Amino acid sequence: MKTRRTILFYKSYFQDFFILQKDRVKEKIIWTLQLIEEIPIIPEIYLKHIKGTDGLYEIRIQHGNDIFRIFCFFDKGKLIVLANGFQKKSQKTPQNEIEGHLKLNQSMKTKINFEMNDNILTLEQFKEKNYGKRGTLERNKLEAGYESFKVGALIHEARIHKGLTQEQLAKKTGTTKSYISKIENNIKEVRLSTLQKIVETGLDGHLELSIRLY
Repeated sequence: MKTRRTILFYKSYFQDFFILQKDRVKEKIIWTLQLIEEIPIIPEIYLKHIKGTDGLYEIRIQHGNDIFRIFCFFDKGKLIVLANGFQKKSQKTPQNEIEGHLKLNQSMKTKINFEMNDNILTLEQFKEKNYGKRGTLERNKLEAGYESFKVGALIHEARIHKGLTQEQLAKKTGTTKSYISKIENNIKEVRLSTLQKIVETGLDGHLELSIRLY
């Protein structure tokens, strides 16, 4: 899949946060980052500008009742992941976290040239470091999970674009609001026939499939 953005990690700040998380949380973080690299328009549930700041964004991951926020900013079209992430229990981002990362943001922008060097990792390099190269068992499992996660994200994006609630989409496709919610949140896998019905009947779209060989 062609990437539309490049995500970069500086030094080991994010890695230090990442290795402390549960395996399922790690996967969802990677899937969210990969989604941000690929899709044209990023829904705010995944990436949002923090009001009152000069270019500071937060990548948003929710796993069950746990909410994770990872600060970042754009530099010459590249999305730079700032330091570590943090976990919180409410939707509102703590002000002390914002202030601390704003200072780091300005410091990094003025002192660091974000060109490829030993201190910079791309998302692909980060995945190789933590999951191995493409074709290995652990990496294949990660990539297969991403495809399922991406389906839910694309359905969510299309539903919002069409101005439909989950309940309205469910009614059009003969399913339930709970079922649509589980698909969008990567809790339940969707059958191909059901996916086609959701896309074509519910969203008035067209489902396209492709096979990618390595």
